[in-house]
Amino acid sequence: MRRIVDIGRRIELVPIDPHFHDITIGLYQQQSVNTTTGKEMPLFFVHTYSHIAGAADRIEAVRQGMQVLGGMLKTEEGLLYFPCGRAHQAACRRVFLEACKLAPGTRVEPRPLQTLDKKSRLTIKVNSAGDGVYAVAADGEGRGAARRIAAIAAGLAKLGEMEDTGADNRDTVAFDCAYSHDALVGLLLTRAPNVRVALREEEMSASRGVLSAPSQQV
Repeated sequence: MRRIVDIGRRIELVPIDPHFHDITIGLYQQQSVNTTTGKEMPLFFVHTYSHIAGAADRIEAVRQGMQVLGGMLKTEEGLLYFPCGRAHQAACRRVFLEACKLAPGTRVEPRPLQTLDKKSRLTIKVNSAGDGVYAVAADGEGRGAARRIAAIAAGLAKLGEMEDTGADNRDTVAFDCAYSHDALVGLLLTRAPNVRVALREEEMSASRGVLSAPSQQV
């Protein structure tokens, strides 16, 4: 007899995985309860309905990629979560998409907290001030440095659902969990200089199909 499994709510989808037989991979969000605090805790489940030999290994590779790129942790059941216990759903979706882009066998390392901004030719650096606060700065000469710094800070805020710190600090953003997420910020920084392209990619991914298995039977 088949059993019905509730794998959670799908929040992101890669309809065609070019690195493994064009399988479809989905990211699902579940809710659990932290046994220590008694508070609800979001968990993330990477899943495919494909039964092709090696599919399970491919899913595990994506999970491992998310752990490294997003600084996420994994439960014994293979569910992922952020160490702060918050969802950071938009950021998690980005981590998932980037992890799925990694070809099998690729050495995965956290992205550095700096990147070259092709538009201004500035080297953009992000400095952690602690408590989830990050300040964007530029190293090098370029036109409109202050404007680009503010734009990239805004890009980080958009991609990571971060907050501005108020006042006139247009170069500073923060996670509302007050927890440092260096690996996650390093990943988001690669997309922040051109946030429109990143958001368009997410929209296209969401509109290209659904993970087919309406009964969710395993």
